[in-house]
Amino acid sequence: MKSQYIELLYGNTILKQIPKVTILGFFVILIFTVTPLSYPMFGFSSILRIKESKKPLSSYVYDHFNNNNTNNNHDNEAAMFSSTSVEKCDIFTGEWVPNPKAPYYTNKTCWAIHEHQNCMKYGRADSEFMKWRWRPNDCDLQIFNPFQFLEIVKGKTMAFVGDSVGRNQMQSMICLLSRVEWPIDVSYTKDEHFKRWKYPSYNFTMSFFWTPHLIKAQVADSNGPTQTGLFNLYLDEFDEKWTTQIEGFDYIILNGGHWFFRPMVFYEKQKIVGCHFCQLQNVTDLTKFYGYRKAFRTAFKFINSLENFKGVTFLRTFAPSHFENGLWNQGGNCVRTKPFRSIETMLEGTNLELYMIQLEEFKIAEKEAIKKGMKLRLLDTTQAMLLRPDGHPSRYGHWAHENVTLYNDCVHWCLPGPIDTWSDFLLHMLKMEAISSTNRDKMLHLNTNS
Repeated sequence: MKSQYIELLYGNTILKQIPKVTILGFFVILIFTVTPLSYPMFGFSSILRIKESKKPLSSYVYDHFNNNNTNNNHDNEAAMFSSTSVEKCDIFTGEWVPNPKAPYYTNKTCWAIHEHQNCMKYGRADSEFMKWRWRPNDCDLQIFNPFQFLEIVKGKTMAFVGDSVGRNQMQSMICLLSRVEWPIDVSYTKDEHFKRWKYPSYNFTMSFFWTPHLIKAQVADSNGPTQTGLFNLYLDEFDEKWTTQIEGFDYIILNGGHWFFRPMVFYEKQKIVGCHFCQLQNVTDLTKFYGYRKAFRTAFKFINSLENFKGVTFLRTFAPSHFENGLWNQGGNCVRTKPFRSIETMLEGTNLELYMIQLEEFKIAEKEAIKKGMKLRLLDTTQAMLLRPDGHPSRYGHWAHENVTLYNDCVHWCLPGPIDTWSDFLLHMLKMEAISSTNRDKMLHLNTNS
């Protein structure tokens, strides 16, 4: 038999007397071993990746647990999710860095993109805004792995509760998950404000509940002082469109913000207590901040009042808009093509006030939740999105020749785009929840046997 030269990894060459069928088998195995390493979807693929990475081994723990389908033995889980191995890091403070591998879907491969966020379809010429990833200052944040995510949420339910930016987030997630499976529409109504999607292979359901003010609200005047409507907000009353259906969900992602810029009349105990830019005689202007604080306080009060809710509630913090050279309805636009660096801008003014209100009300609600054994978590997207003035649709939400009354959109986010990173954040947090849950199970197990 003729001698065969085989070039191994790292360029080492050996001389062997090996049958051709053996060589063929070797390369087949090699292909299936190496391929996952080169694809960003896959997480824990090789010890080689851990050795080359500066991250501690703990950051790969949950990936290893998932991929190896470990059984439910408490001792195995306890060892795998040891609290001493959990990486402590503020994932929400960092910078945007280039990611040439992105995006992981396109506007042509995902049908879930809302027309007004389909920037490439409507002529946006630059594409660099899709090629960035968020890098925390003190650790790494893995790119969203749709296989991992669906394994974690298998058999569970998730609700996005809030305004159209929350819907924007859900559509982003549908696009990211499309690499694994498309959901089927199982909505209980034809109203597009209340959608429900199910992933049959994973028995995972994702829902959206439209409630831009989070609390009970009614349109008082479709035009109002600014031609954007005048709303009656009942600051101490729940919005039953979502509160009557939410208790059975495993995850709630709560958000709210931009609708509070519109004129509002505030009610408490069924009586007018003030307003925001309502221009009504003898009604005190309490500003939008008053209504914003009370709305979140009431929403958190409702969630903490649920007796049978065993899930996790995430507050997704305010994502600032980026109007420049004018207000949103006065010619303002967002035409930048690159992210800011953190030293180039700062959270200030109205954006800072809204963000601080959220944090303050979250902290109050969190203390109450802890007393009741409930889980309230902060999905802090504010700093990351403050740095992305390049990620909005601007005028690319419709054809240039169309006669539409839409303003430049510097509130929502192009898909693909920066908002896809919110799924990176969420998956990381779900992994941490799994580690915490396993540690609790370990302690219960040890206490039971002691």
